[in-house]
Amino acid sequence: MKKNMVVKERMAEDLKYKDYIIKADRRYAETHEWIKLLEDNRARIGISDYAQKKLKNVVYAEPVEEGASFRKGELITTVESIKAVGEIYAPVDCKVTKYNEKLDDDPSLINTDPYGEGWIVEVEVEDPSQIDELLTAEQYVDKVIKKEE
Repeated sequence: MKKNMVVKERMAEDLKYKDYIIKADRRYAETHEWIKLLEDNRARIGISDYAQKKLKNVVYAEPVEEGASFRKGELITTVESIKAVGEIYAPVDCKVTKYNEKLDDDPSLINTDPYGEGWIVEVEVEDPSQIDELLTAEQYVDKVIKKEE
């Protein structure tokens, strides 16, 4: 198998590229945020497995005020690791409806479960069609991860 080949595995349709798992049930921004539509116009936002592995041990997530509105590309919050600060940008126009308070006690959830318990905010998406403009899992690997390595 070629070293840079994307391997599609049957782990709930996820992609595996090198050491990274990229969930296929959500969309990605070039800045490494993922967004997963829940119901109606609600969605969750977090960072990809690739991003959390680059940050290494996350030790702090800056809380986000519920009700805050963001335009696509605006800074929502930051997460800090021992080595760096990661900026989390809005992948779409949205309004925060919930911050993941579990991160206050255990910010390492971003590392141990970036697609599950390590989500950062829940939002109301203003224009759901903006989600379709984001990258699929395969596009994220090809257009972002491969270029950064």
